Formats: sequence, C-alpha cells, structure tokens
Amino acid sequence: MRLLLIASLLAALPWAATAAPTWQTISSEPGKRIELDRTSLKRDGTFVQAQGRVVLEKELTDSKTGAPYRVIEAVTRYDCATRSANTIKRIFRKNENEIVREEDIKGADLPVRTGTLDDKVLREVCRPPKENQAELAKKANEAAGELKAANDALLKKEMAKAEKPPAVKTSETQDAGSIKEGAIPSIRPNLKAAMEGTKEPSHSPTPAPAPAPVPAPKAAAPKAATVIVHSTVQAPPPRPKKAAKSEGYMLELTHTETAVQQHAHIHWDYEGMGGPENWAKLDPKNKVCATGERQSPIDIKDGIKVDLEPIKFSYRPSTFRIIDNGHTVQVEVGENSISLTGKTYELIQFHFHRPSEEKVNGQRFDMVAHLVHKADDGQLAVVAVLLDRGTENAFIQTLWNNMPLEKNLPVAPPNAQIDLNNLLPASRNYYTYMGSLTTPPCSEGVLWLVMKQPAQVSPEQIAIFSRLYKNNARPIQPLGGRLIKEGR
Repeated sequence: MRLLLIASLLAALPWAATAAPTWQTISSEPGKRIELDRTSLKRDGTFVQAQGRVVLEKELTDSKTGAPYRVIEAVTRYDCATRSANTIKRIFRKNENEIVREEDIKGADLPVRTGTLDDKVLREVCRPPKENQAELAKKANEAAGELKAANDALLKKEMAKAEKPPAVKTSETQDAGSIKEGAIPSIRPNLKAAMEGTKEPSHSPTPAPAPAPVPAPKAAAPKAATVIVHSTVQAPPPRPKKAAKSEGYMLELTHTETAVQQHAHIHWDYEGMGGPENWAKLDPKNKVCATGERQSPIDIKDGIKVDLEPIKFSYRPSTFRIIDNGHTVQVEVGENSISLTGKTYELIQFHFHRPSEEKVNGQRFDMVAHLVHKADDGQLAVVAVLLDRGTENAFIQTLWNNMPLEKNLPVAPPNAQIDLNNLLPASRNYYTYMGSLTTPPCSEGVLWLVMKQPAQVSPEQIAIFSRLYKNNARPIQPLGGRLIKEGR
C-alpha cells in the first residue's frame, strides 16, 4: 500500500516525466534575443522538430487579444535537406509565466531565407549534435521514461493484487490453437478447407460430413473500403461471370470513399478536378479554402481614404534562384525585408499570376507579382505589384532570360543579380486589408499591401508567361464586411 501511495504521488507530479525547457541563447541582435530549447529536439531522418523563442526588448500588442507580449515561442518542424520550415504551434507570452494566447497552425512548408529567425534556428538544429549535449538529452529522456515505467508497473501490480480476472478462452484461440500468442492472423480465409467444401461427396455408403467453414479471423479493414468475405460449404451451380464470387475464398471490396478520399490522388490546380472549387476536398488541411471568412483575392473597392504609414522597403541587389514549380514562376532572393507598424517582415519569395488575382474597382490587370514576407511572430505580409501592359520591364526580362527549361528544376545564375526596387512603382501608395494566402491551404491572417500604381510589362513578356500559365489566378472571394484602407 505504501508503494502504491508513493507511485501515485510521483505520477501526479508534472515534472516526473517531462523536463522543463532549458533555454539557450543562439543569437542576440538589437531589439530581440533568439533562444532554443535543446531538450525539445526530435529528429526523424532529415526532419527536426524544435521549440524556439524570440524575447523582445519592447512589448508588442497582440492583434487578436489586444494584450501586450514580449515572448513568442514556436514549435517548428525543419527539413534540413530542403531548408524549409513549418511552424506547428505558437505561444505569445507577456512574461515567463503569463500566457497571452496560444494557437495551433496548419500551414505549409516555406523556404528558410538567410538571416531570418528560422535560419538561425535551422543552422543550430540541423548541425550534428555535440556528444555531451546528446548524452545529456538522452539521459534526461531515459530517466524520465524509466521513472514513468516504474510508476506504471507499481500501479498495475497493486491493481492486479486487488482483482485478477479469470482468463477467457475466445473462439479464435479455440479454433486456431496453433497460432502463437501475439501473432497477427491473416485476413485470408483457409483456402484449402474452403476448396474441400466445394467438392462433391464420394460414393461411399457413409459419406464423410462436409467440413465446417473456417471463419476468417477479424482484422481492421482499411479506410474507405468495406471488406465482405463470401465463404460457403458447397458451391452453387456455376453462373456466368459470377463464379469467382461463389467459390468461397475471394474478397470483394465495396468502396465507400468520402469526397476527400476520392480527390486524394488529385493535386491542386486552377482548372479541372484540382480547380479552386475542389481545393478543400483535396486535403483536410485545405478546409479553410471553403470555410474561411477572410479569403483572398478580393475586389478592392469602397475603401476608406486615410493617411497610411509608408512601407519601409529594405531591398538591395542580390543573386536569385528561380523555379517553375508547376503552379507559377517563383523567385527566391537574398536578404530583403520591409518594415511597417514597428514590425519587420523578411522576404521569403515572390511569384507571378496571370491575370492579376485581385481586382481594383472591378478591373483586373494583365499580371501581378506577389512578394511574400514573414515576421518573427509568423505573420505573413504580401506586397502585390500590379503589372499592366506597356513598355518592356528590365527586371522581368532578367528573370525570363534565366527561366528554367523544366518544371521543378531550379536555376541559380551565378553572375546575374536583381534589385526589387526596380520592380516597385514610382508611387509607393497602397491599399491594405486582412486576407489569406491565395493558394492551398488558404491560411488566413495575412496582411495584404497592394500597390495602387501598376508597373509596366511588355506584351511579349506577358506572352512568355502565358505559354507556361494562361490562367493561374484564384477567383475573387467574398469581402464579408472587411475593412479596406486606401492611402490618399
């Protein structure tokens, strides 16, 4: 009884099986400190899941709760092979002990750009761990596991003493005594016995009784299919085209797929079965594409004219990597960023749509470039540069000159550079609203910044993109009463 009491007390303690995070500073820069909990690392091949955090010097205001926070914790899964990251959970804290808000995130893998928060963490978690750190984490995990196992064993032992249920002999063990304990029986019926049952009785004076059908052991049926086993002692007269079903050992599958399962083999696209109307059916992660209330793109109209804070563009010439990913032409560049409302957003990538996804007062443009940025707290900000038919664009031409010959085969020209300042229009005035990604999984909470003045692109440059993608624009989504601001 004393052992049972001790085990119960140990099991109730929160630290018995889980160690508290031990934060280690991996980077310090003006205004923030980046820390990593090495005991949280979980490795699976080239993937590493880690818990990191940003500690800010000054408080920021949470846009959803209105409460201040200084610490942002994030659980992120990194792919060391492709240098991509997918944040799974985020926690906003006012201090070490006070949580402002938690959120589970169902986003997509995004490439990790050099110099960003994720880049600093990725470099740490993807390098081979030092022996002493690995041993420390291993011993901590082993100790916690052993303690938990000991607690469970003690509890089971005490409970077994109190009541020991009699062994029940199941029909399966009675009829299949040769099956070893713990073995998983096959779902296939005994074919030999079933075939013997179909033979005609012999002409002896006392014919042997027909063998009883051998029951098929139960097994979990795969999802999206109902398994029906037909087994008879004696086969009925042969029937054309149905003999296989009546012989007693064939498995008939009756499919009962759901809409998501029926579309599981289809990749998302802009037309056909993979078109926008079916995105939510292709993958459960895309359900927001159908149920979201702040989706993009929209028809930008009836905005209120105000004095908007100017966007601070920190763009500079850099090398680039260009890829035709099967949905658009996408470009990644070096360290570039924007700043707005006291927050810095690092440029992840930019890509093109034809025609423009967004409308302005009901009007579409020939093309649009979407520049996707990400802040330390995970929020995305997309700068949209509308492209109108006109003179040749030297920035665009540099990209087209280095267009990959095959899809999903990136090109990184060693001697070519681009400057995103040359893509931006002369006037930096803009529209802004809250929306979503315009591609699956259609995640919401995206800050949209749409340049009011379009840039020009030549008809020949539009025609080049059209040979790859005649239409890769998502249809306009309902505004749903959202506020649109327009710089005056």
